[in-house]
Amino acid sequence: MGAALRRIQLGNALSAFGNGFTVPYLYVYVAKVRDLGASTAGVVLAMLAVAALVVLPLTGRAIDRRGPLPVAVIGTVSAAIGALGLGLSETEPLVVASAIALGAGIAVIQPALATMIVWCSTTVTRSRAFATQFFLNNLGLGVGGLVGGLLVDESNPASFVRLFAIEAVMFLVLGAAVASVRLPRTPKVEDAVPTEERAKGAWRAMFADRRMVWLCVLGFVLFFACYGQFESGLAAYATEVTRIPPASLGIALAANTAAIVAAQFVVLKLVERRRRSRVMALVGMVWTVAWLAAGLSGLVHGAQMVATTLLISTYALFGIGESMLSPTVAPLVADLAPASLIGQYNSAFALVKQLALAVGPAVGALMVGHGMYGAYIAMLVVCALGISALSLWLGQMLQPGQDNPHRAVAAVPAPRAELTESVETTEPVAAGV
Repeated sequence: MGAALRRIQLGNALSAFGNGFTVPYLYVYVAKVRDLGASTAGVVLAMLAVAALVVLPLTGRAIDRRGPLPVAVIGTVSAAIGALGLGLSETEPLVVASAIALGAGIAVIQPALATMIVWCSTTVTRSRAFATQFFLNNLGLGVGGLVGGLLVDESNPASFVRLFAIEAVMFLVLGAAVASVRLPRTPKVEDAVPTEERAKGAWRAMFADRRMVWLCVLGFVLFFACYGQFESGLAAYATEVTRIPPASLGIALAANTAAIVAAQFVVLKLVERRRRSRVMALVGMVWTVAWLAAGLSGLVHGAQMVATTLLISTYALFGIGESMLSPTVAPLVADLAPASLIGQYNSAFALVKQLALAVGPAVGALMVGHGMYGAYIAMLVVCALGISALSLWLGQMLQPGQDNPHRAVAAVPAPRAELTESVETTEPVAAGV
């Protein structure tokens, strides 16, 4: 891993650590500590998602015109202002405005960092780079959440101000790390210098790429069936149907993070030389088992330990599936993109994720809240099986270098030394070629 990439990854890990400080406590902070009520807390959480949905359609064009570095720096400053504002605000308008700044900043940072990673990696090293980013993100969020839990005191607003201030500082550290990165003079993709002309018609060009369209459909189902259920549908199902206590739900979430941290690089070695489409199809099968385990946990009456174990296994299986996706999906987005539209493709895929994260919790909470437990599990089992089917369908459209870059590179024959020597001695090489 090059120095520039190491700096990006370190800054990203620190910002995830700061973000982990506040994410689990944001609702409690707004509703109870600042005494603004549950409705205001709901608006604040919604504004984080709405701000992302507003800025992401514009972010890709900005990255492809101006380059990812200045866009990432602007995102970190906006996120830092939003985080600090949340800590200092005592009125509803200021809290909502701060949430908008935070949500917009985080949304801008994601595709900008992804594009920087693409610029600093090659087709062969890209899977490992994105897997490392995902690993450090989850490690930072997990450690940040644990440390934040030790520092927070619901009866002391100053403790929350301290948490948000630390988060703001971590975003500024990420901004400083990004600003100090020297991107390659010749990025490791052809024709990657951004120009205004290339950004024209970017959305039209992307929608004309049926492989990217299908990948976005697959991405929506992936995020809907996993991340979109963590904080709403699955959590509600766990407490209302499986009837596990909140403390056990915390253990289940910890099992998810632990599975990612423990399995990420083991899984990477197993999947990075295999076809991406088949790895994604395998994720669908793993998540099918996970949702079946969740369904069984609600049917095991009178055996609470078995039910709890099944539900914790659901979260752990999700983590294993996530560790298989991190070296697969994001690098595939980059490899599908024309060189001058990398930012556009990354932003579009981030937008798909945000849409899934907006729709998923609403659907999950609605179905579980109305007692549609069996239909809820059945829907998500179908989604998981759909992931496998969509992945295999997409695999038929991909070129060999996109589906399995390691094998494609290995298949290119190395030049014969004697032939090269002969050409050098018998044919003059034109200057500048």
